[in-house]
Amino acid sequence: MQKFDTLTGIAAPLNILNVDTDMIIPKQFLKTIKRSGLGVNLFDEMRYTLDGDEISDFVLNKAPYRNAEILVAGDNFGCGSSREHAPWALLDFGIRCVISTSFADIFYNNCFKNGVLPIVVSADQRDALMADASDVENPELSVDLVEQTIKRPNGVTIDFDIDPFRKTCLLEGLDDIGLTLEKSSAIDSYESERQANQPWL
Repeated sequence: MQKFDTLTGIAAPLNILNVDTDMIIPKQFLKTIKRSGLGVNLFDEMRYTLDGDEISDFVLNKAPYRNAEILVAGDNFGCGSSREHAPWALLDFGIRCVISTSFADIFYNNCFKNGVLPIVVSADQRDALMADASDVENPELSVDLVEQTIKRPNGVTIDFDIDPFRKTCLLEGLDDIGLTLEKSSAIDSYESERQANQPWL
């Protein structure tokens, strides 16, 4: 998993409440078990017409938001079904951080396991960041995970909270498999001892 420490990038405003995982990545794209290739279908039903043409007024189809790395979203982002493809699609598009007032629990947990940083802020803070992101002349935000701050274009910083264990995993690029592999020596030792003492297993 890619490490996350600091990120300065374009923030896209998605001022929609209750964006569910089927809106993030519709069900017809869930056949793959690969984490790559889903970015083109991120928000598919909002980005494209039934004929596959881009919908010009959708935020990620506009400059400069085609290159967004941060998403400022409405309340209750990631609700709905527990598809891990949702953070996969965000990451494959290039979005590494989502800022909202609240997230659905499963989506929130899946983000950390896939290198996406979900940040919870107050409604007032989100509204300020939404306004920043809506300024097409300068929609850039800076996120510092080490310091747990978001720096706005006007220089004002917003502090955010994060679980220390999840913070460490992102900083070190450790998903569930990576955490397990950190114990590889202990696992190998256990397996060798078990083989010697219980060879019939």
